Amino acid sequence: MSQVVAQHLPNGYHFDMITVSTDLAQTKKIAADLAQKVIQQKPGRGAVVIALEGELGAGKTVFAKAFAKALGIHETITSPTFVILKRYKTKDSQFTYLFHIDAYRLKDYRELESLGIKDILSDRSNIVLIEWAEQVGEILPPKHITIHIDHVDQRTRKIQIT
Repeated sequence: MSQVVAQHLPNGYHFDMITVSTDLAQTKKIAADLAQKVIQQKPGRGAVVIALEGELGAGKTVFAKAFAKALGIHETITSPTFVILKRYKTKDSQFTYLFHIDAYRLKDYRELESLGIKDILSDRSNIVLIEWAEQVGEILPPKHITIHIDHVDQRTRKIQIT
């Protein structure tokens, strides 16, 4: 079951969708479809930023892994909980790097400054996935994509993309 309200990406960043995923394969497909929509657009002024939100075990890392795979990244993607940030080279011609950030352990966005977050976010050839983005909301650009994943039951997730 999904309800698509509107679709435009990333220059206009208007993509409102609520869908229910009943298994991992569906969640991975939703992530891969979003990745394809992102790379089909012209780069904007800065990085494409995707804020991943949801409780522990909701599926943020599953979503990030499938998104990365759709960008042609074949490395093993793990949540960068302890290193905070990982960089992967994409196979896409206009987006060079995918940055995967896990902000779970951060107190606020200033802890990302020493990692060069301002430069990362200002580079239009980057895509930045931020798990636990609510921890560092101050650094999110006005135009970003938010993926909120909620547990419905052990296998089912409600995924809202705005």
